[in-house]
Amino acid sequence: MQNKEYIVRENTELLPFLLASMPQLSRTRVKEILGHSVSVDGRRTSQFNYPLVPGMVVTIGKPNFRERFRNSSIDVVYEDQYLVVVNKHEGVLSNSKNPGDHTALTALNAYFKYTHQRCNAHIVHRLDRDTSGLMIFSKDKQTSRRFEEDWKGIVYDRAYVAVAWGKVEPEQDTIRSWFTDGQYCVLSSPTDNGGKLAVTHYKVVKTSRRYSLLELRLDTGRRNQIRVHLRDIKHPVVHDPMYGYKDDISPISRLGLHAFRLCFRHPITGKDLRFETPYPTSFMKLMEI
Repeated sequence: MQNKEYIVRENTELLPFLLASMPQLSRTRVKEILGHSVSVDGRRTSQFNYPLVPGMVVTIGKPNFRERFRNSSIDVVYEDQYLVVVNKHEGVLSNSKNPGDHTALTALNAYFKYTHQRCNAHIVHRLDRDTSGLMIFSKDKQTSRRFEEDWKGIVYDRAYVAVAWGKVEPEQDTIRSWFTDGQYCVLSSPTDNGGKLAVTHYKVVKTSRRYSLLELRLDTGRRNQIRVHLRDIKHPVVHDPMYGYKDDISPISRLGLHAFRLCFRHPITGKDLRFETPYPTSFMKLMEI
């Protein structure tokens, strides 16, 4: 791949500019390119709403270390001297107390070794093993501590996409319940039983004969929150062995849950960072059934 340069002619944002400059490519492919090989005036960025003004030069670069690094557990989406944003694959633990387990954390440390960086990954937040999507890791304890001290103040938008069984109604709603830990899974109560309050907002994006595609945002970050709440409204996530239907015959062999959007204020630089990944292809294929 050779470097390609595009001159900005009017005020716009980076993603719309790339889409207009490369009409032969799909939106998904353009987002992939934005994730790893775009520079503005020589400065690498993956921020889809990066503001552009006339005269700026947008460069599509050659594959770099991040693009050449191949790992079955993670894709590196963004990186600077303080932190890394990755797209974790389904079936991968975020981290583990067992040092022999292969996790997103160990995969990222392998990336650091591959790129000759003298740092270790520190986990900032977690996703369930079978949930794919965007995660933040820091390169030092100080950056991790900033997230711990003000998570809600730093992370201002975090959204998931899920495929649920059946036609979800109403098309937009909020689910509230109180969670307690059961022997094998999380238990949910519609009334305050002394547990932890869990709040999930959802909206229906698309429906098919058998499924609903939902976008969900969380006010709280309880364990298995989305999976439990969709079970509560009798529309569990497809292919969920713990909270779903026992006779689930979904044609995809993974949990239908993906963390697709992550927006936060950089805890060190103060810069707003916004990331999105496409909905998983397997989710969209299910919506045709």
